[in-house]
Amino acid sequence: MNSLRETTLTESIKKELSERIMVLDGAMGTMIQSYGLTEQDYRGELFKDSECDLKGCNDLLCLTKPEVISAIHQAYLDAGADIIETNSFNATPIPLSDYNVSGYTYEINKTSAELAKKAAREMTLRTPEKPRFVAGVLGPTNRTCSISPDVNDPGARNVCFDDLVEGYALATEGLLDGGADLIIIETIFDTLNAKAAVYAVESVSEKRGIQIPVMISGTITDASGRTLSGQTVEAFYNSLRHAKPVSFGFNCALGPAELEPYVAEISAKCETYVSVHPNAGLPNAFGGYDLTAEQMQVYIRKWAESGYLNIVGGCCGTTPAHIKAIAEAVKGLPPRVLPELPTVCRLSGLEALNITPESLFINVGERTNVTGSAKFRRLIKEEKFDEAIEVARVQVENGAQIIDINMDEGMIDAKASMIKYLNLIASEPEISKVPIMIDSSKWEVIEAGLKCVQGKGIVNSISMKEGVEKFLDHARVVRRYGAAVVVMAFDEVGQADTYDRKIEICTRAYRLLTEDVGFPPEDIIFDPNIFAVATGIEEHDNYALDFINAVKTIKETLPYAMISGGVSNVSFSFRGNEPLRQAIHTVFLYHTIRNGMDMGIVNAGQLSVYDDIPRELRDKVEAVILNTHKGATDELLAIAEKYRAGGSLKKEEAQIDLSWRSEPVEKRIEYALVKGVTEYIDEDVEEARQKASSPVEVIEGPLMAGMNVVGDLFGEGKMFLPQVVKSARVMKKAVSYLEPFIKESKSGSGSNGKILMATVKGDVHDIGKNIVSVVLQCNNYEIIDLGVMVPCEKIIETAIKEKVDLIGLSGLITPSLDEMVHVARELEKAGLKIPVMIGGATTSKAHTAVKLEKEYSAPIVYVNNASRGVTIAQSLLSKELKPAFVRKLKEEYAFARHIHELKYSKIQTVSYETANNNAIKPDFTVSKAPMPKELGVKVLDLHISDLIRFIDWQAYYRSWEYKEDYRKLLGGLSISTKAELVNSDGEVVNEIPATASDTAVSLYRDSVKMLSRLETENLLGIKAVFGLFKAHREGFNDVVLETENGERRFNFLRDQRDLTSRQQPNGSLADFIDEKDDAIGAMAINAGINLESSVRKFNEEGDMYSSMLVQTLSYRLAEAASAYVHYLIRTRYWGYSNESLNVDDILNGRFDGIRPAIGYPSCPDHKAKLALWDVMQVEERIGLKITDGYMMSPVSAVCAYIFANSEAKYVSNECIMPDQLSDYSLRTGTDIAELERLLRNHLGYIPEGAESNEDGN
Repeated sequence: MNSLRETTLTESIKKELSERIMVLDGAMGTMIQSYGLTEQDYRGELFKDSECDLKGCNDLLCLTKPEVISAIHQAYLDAGADIIETNSFNATPIPLSDYNVSGYTYEINKTSAELAKKAAREMTLRTPEKPRFVAGVLGPTNRTCSISPDVNDPGARNVCFDDLVEGYALATEGLLDGGADLIIIETIFDTLNAKAAVYAVESVSEKRGIQIPVMISGTITDASGRTLSGQTVEAFYNSLRHAKPVSFGFNCALGPAELEPYVAEISAKCETYVSVHPNAGLPNAFGGYDLTAEQMQVYIRKWAESGYLNIVGGCCGTTPAHIKAIAEAVKGLPPRVLPELPTVCRLSGLEALNITPESLFINVGERTNVTGSAKFRRLIKEEKFDEAIEVARVQVENGAQIIDINMDEGMIDAKASMIKYLNLIASEPEISKVPIMIDSSKWEVIEAGLKCVQGKGIVNSISMKEGVEKFLDHARVVRRYGAAVVVMAFDEVGQADTYDRKIEICTRAYRLLTEDVGFPPEDIIFDPNIFAVATGIEEHDNYALDFINAVKTIKETLPYAMISGGVSNVSFSFRGNEPLRQAIHTVFLYHTIRNGMDMGIVNAGQLSVYDDIPRELRDKVEAVILNTHKGATDELLAIAEKYRAGGSLKKEEAQIDLSWRSEPVEKRIEYALVKGVTEYIDEDVEEARQKASSPVEVIEGPLMAGMNVVGDLFGEGKMFLPQVVKSARVMKKAVSYLEPFIKESKSGSGSNGKILMATVKGDVHDIGKNIVSVVLQCNNYEIIDLGVMVPCEKIIETAIKEKVDLIGLSGLITPSLDEMVHVARELEKAGLKIPVMIGGATTSKAHTAVKLEKEYSAPIVYVNNASRGVTIAQSLLSKELKPAFVRKLKEEYAFARHIHELKYSKIQTVSYETANNNAIKPDFTVSKAPMPKELGVKVLDLHISDLIRFIDWQAYYRSWEYKEDYRKLLGGLSISTKAELVNSDGEVVNEIPATASDTAVSLYRDSVKMLSRLETENLLGIKAVFGLFKAHREGFNDVVLETENGERRFNFLRDQRDLTSRQQPNGSLADFIDEKDDAIGAMAINAGINLESSVRKFNEEGDMYSSMLVQTLSYRLAEAASAYVHYLIRTRYWGYSNESLNVDDILNGRFDGIRPAIGYPSCPDHKAKLALWDVMQVEERIGLKITDGYMMSPVSAVCAYIFANSEAKYVSNECIMPDQLSDYSLRTGTDIAELERLLRNHLGYIPEGAESNEDGN
C-alpha cells in the first residue's frame, strides 16, 4: 500500500459517501452463534493442545474456521452491504490474553482482513459500479483507561494508555497487511481507549508514510445520553475530532428507538460523515434480539428521510435480513449533507466547552496549582489527595470552566502526582465535566497527563525557548493526543517583554504550527506574557499596555487564535494588599477582554465589578495599566495604604435610579411590569386612566403592551420565572386598582382566551400548575384556577358554565394519570370540544398519545414546561395556526404510540422465582448495623434555622425553572450553610460579581428574607416522626417489625429485568434486612404546618410572588428536614454512625445507609404509606394526612424507610410482571387491578384491558 493509493482510496470512499447512503454489514457474533460451533471448532488443529477453553473467542475462527467467516461476509454482501467489517473485534493482545493467544494478534488481524478482502473484491468484480470496502475492526478491549476496576480505589487502573497503543498498533499493522481499506474504531465506551487507538493508527500511518481512513463509532450506554465513561455526545466528538475521521457515529448498547436522539445530535454537530449501526433492540431472556428486520427498516428510513445518515448498518442481533431491509430503506434517498460549522475551539471534559465569539471570558481555575496555592501544595506534599480533590471541586462549583493543574515543585514527584490526581478527578463527574489544562514546565509530566485525560484538554505550555525543532516535535505530540495548546511568547532569545517582541514571536509560532504541523489555528492559545506593573522600574511601566495592544493585534492578524494569561502577575508588586490587587485585576481584564482576550488563569471570586471600584482608585489604577503619564505609579502608591486599611472595594450605597419616572406614562407602566416595581403603579395607572376613554382601555393598552414585553422576554430566555411572578403581581395590583372603575362603567376587557386550570382528583400538588397559570396570565389569558383535588364533575361543570377556551389538567402522582383518562372520557361523553393541556411530573407525551388521545376527539396536548404552555395555547386558539398544529400533533402521537408498542414488544424479563433467587446478598456479618440505641417512635419539632444548612439550593433554583448551575447564576458564589453568599475560599462576600444574574441574586435575597419570616412570623411549622424497630426478613420480600402493638409487616417489590448479561442482581429493599436479629426505621416529615393559611394570606393580598416563595421553600425544607432527621437517627437515636456533620456529604449521600422514599422507584407503591401511618400514628402525631389517592397532605412532606446496612443501596423496581404482582396482591391484600393502576409505570407488560375504550370508572 502506498501513499498515492491510500489518498485515492480515501477520495474514493468520500466520493461514494457524497453520492449515496452506504450500507455497513451486521453482527458478526450473532451469525457465528447461529452456526452452533463447538469447542473443537474453535481449537482446530492450530490450538488443539490449548490448556484454555477457547469457545467464545470468535476472532480465532479466522484461523480455525475461515470458511464460516467467509460465508458470513458473503451473506452480508449479498444482502446489500457496501462495507464489511473484519472479524477482529477482540483481536488485540489484552483481550486475547484471556485465552492465552495474544501471540497470535498480528496473524488473526491479517487473516481477518484477507478473508474480508477476498469476499469484497469478488463482489466488486461482479458489480464494478458499486465498489465494496473492508473496514478493519479495532474493538474497545475489555479494560478501561478512565474507570477504576476497584470501587475502593478510584485512582486505580488495570490498563495503561501505552499498553493499549502497543496492542492497537500491532493489530493495525495486521489489518493493513491483510488488505483492509480503512480502520473502524468501534463500540467505544471509554474515550481514552479510543484516543489510544487513534494514537496507534496515526503512529502506523506516520511509520508507513500513508494516510489511513478511519471510522469512529462510540456507544451510548443508557438514557442519560452518555458513554460508559460519562461523556455527552458532543464532548465525545470534541475529544476525537482531531483524528479527522471519514465518519463519526454510534453503535451497540441501544436499539434504534433509544439511539435516535443521539443520531440526530451528532448529525447536527459533526463536520464528518455520520455512521450508525444500532442493535436489533435489547437482548431478551434467552440472549436473543427481537426487533425484526421490518421494524428496524421503519426507523432507518425515518432517519434517512430526516437527513441524519451517510453510513448505516447493524450491530448485535442483526442478520443479513436486517441489512437487506436497511439497504432497501435507504435506497434512492439522498445522503446527509455535511454541515458547515464555525471554526471555533472545541474542548471537552465529560461535557463540551465550545469557545465561540459570543462566549464570555473563560475563567481557568488557578487553585489546583502547587506554585500558586500554598494549601494545594501542602495537600499534595502530604499526599492528602482526597482533600486536594475538593479544591478542584470548589473551583468548578464557583464557576471555573477549565481547571489548570500543576505539580511542579522540588519536593513533589510531579509525574506520579499528576497521574494520580488526574485519575482521581476522572472518578468525580462534577469536576471532570470541565476540560483540564495540564500545566508543567516538564515535558514528561505533560505527556503523562495527556495519557490520563479522556476529554480534549489544553497543554500549558510549549515555546521556542529550546529551539524550533523541539517546539515542533512537542506540537506534533500534543496534536496526536488531540489537545489544544498554550504557546508562550518565548523564543531562543528570551521572553517577549515588549509589544514588538510579543507580535514577532507569536506570529512566527503561528506560522510554524499551522504550516509545518497542520495544527488547527483555533486550538492555538497564545500567552503573550503578563508582567508586573508599578515596580518602580521605568522600563516596566508599559508592560500592561503592551500586553493589551498585543492582544488586539494578535486577534486581528492571526485568525482564530486565542489569548490567555496569568492575570495575577500584573499586580505582583502589591502582594499583601488584596483590595488593591482586585482593583488592578479588574481594570486590566476590563481592557484586555475588550481587546479580545479569551481566557485567563484567575480566581473569579477575587474580582471586583469595574463600575463598583471607587472612582479615585479606578482612575489611579487605569493610569498605571494604560501608562497614561509619568508618575502614575507614585500616585497609585500614595493611596494604596488607604485601601489596604479599608480591606474592601465595596461601593458606596448606590442611589436608587428614578430616571425612568420622567418617561411617558406608557413607558413607566412597561418598566414597572418588566422590573416588578409595585411602588408607583397605582398613580401611573390613574394617570393612564385619565388619558383613556375607559378603564378597560388601560388594561388593553399600556398594561397588556407591558405584559407582552414580559411574555416575549420570558419566551426568549431573557427573563426568568421569579421576575415573571413579580410582573404578575404588578399586573394584579394594577387591575385591582381599575376594577371599581370598570364596574362603574360596566365595561369588560378582552383577553387572549379563558383557561380553566385544575389539579385532578386525588392529587394535591399545585406548584407546577401555579407557575403555568402565572406565565399564561402574563400573556393575557384569563385563568380560572379550581385548585387541587378537583373532581371531574366540577371541571366539566365549570368549563361549560364559564365557556372556557382551554382546560389545563395537572397531576404529579401515577394515579393522577388514570384520573386524567377518566376526565378525558367524561369530556367526550359531555360532547365538549374544548382543547386540553396536560402537565405534571408523571405525565408524558407517550402517556398522552397512548392513553388519552383516543378518549377525546378534541386536541389533548402534553405540555412539558411553562413557556411551552404559551405557544401551545396560541396554536390551539388560533384559527390560522390550529389545523397545522393539530395535524403535526397527531403525527407525533402516532409515532409515539409506535415506539411504545416496540418498547413493550422487546422488554426482557425473568420469572419472579428467578428474580428472587438472584437477590442482592449482603455479608451481614460485616454490613449489619448494631441494634438501635432507642427503639420505638419519637416526634421532633424542627426549627427552620436548623434546617437552612441542609437546603439543596440547586434543586430550589430548578423549581423556579433555572436550568444552569445556581453558582454560575450567582457569578461563581455559593450559598453557605448559614445562607450567606461566599466565595471559593468560603469567605462571606458583600459584593456581587458583575457576571451574576440580577434575577438569580434577587431570588436568593427574597428567599432568605422569606425564610426568616417563615420562622419569626410562624408562617410555617415543621414536625417529624420516626420509628426504629427490631425486624427480620421473612421470605424474599417481606420485613416483619416488632412494634409496641405487636408484629407489623412491610411489603417490598423486586426488579424483574433480565440482568443476566450485566451480571447484576435483581434487587429488593428487603435484601438489606437479615433473616433474624436486624432492625429497620421509618420517618415522615410534615413541612406544611400553616402552609395553606400562609399561601391563602399572600394570595388574598395579591402577592403571588410571596405565595410561591412560601410553597417552593416549604418543599425544599421538607427535603432538608429529611436529611437532618436521618443524620440524627444515624448518629444519635440509632447511633450506628460516628460521622461528623458534613453537609456536602449528607446532601450527596456519602454515608452508610439509605432512606428510600415511598412512591419512588425503590418502593413505588404509594399505598404502602398506609402501613407507616399505622405503625407510627403519623396523622395523630404530626398532622400529616393521606388522601384517597395515597398522597400526603400537605404536599410539603416526605416519608421514607430507613435502612442502616452498610451495603444498602437504592434499587429500581422495573418490569414487574404478573407472577410477582399476583404474589404482591396476596401479601398486601390489594386487588390486582388496583395494583396495576398504582404501579403502571413500573410494569413490564400492558395490563389486559388497558387499551380498551370502555369506561372502567
